[in-house]
Amino acid sequence: MWKEPRTADASRLRQRKFEIIRHLPQLADQLPGTLTLSHTRCGKPNCRCARDEGHPAWTLTYMIDGEHHTDRIPAEWAEEVQRRVAAGREFQDAIREVLAANVKLLVLARQQLKKQKKKKR
Repeated sequence: MWKEPRTADASRLRQRKFEIIRHLPQLADQLPGTLTLSHTRCGKPNCRCARDEGHPAWTLTYMIDGEHHTDRIPAEWAEEVQRRVAAGREFQDAIREVLAANVKLLVLARQQLKKQKKKKR
């Protein structure tokens, strides 16, 4: 399609891009979204939650096909779900960085092509 740019900036971008790609974690166990802890009151007047901050409730909030979803998560799962959500966020950040490098390489290739055309005139 186009020639890869041959500049120091392009070389650094390609090196960073392939370093990120090499270190991408396996996608199998990652989760999207945010895990949050909230506290709710059950409404029973003699329950400890009427005096304290309430019963702990973990929820995972995420989007699928443009729709928001919220699911309750058992307290004993919270640590593992949080680890998987963090891994999912790291994966998304890495993908964004690779995509940004790709577009920067495209811009550099375009600039290089313009310079070559000017030299030929």
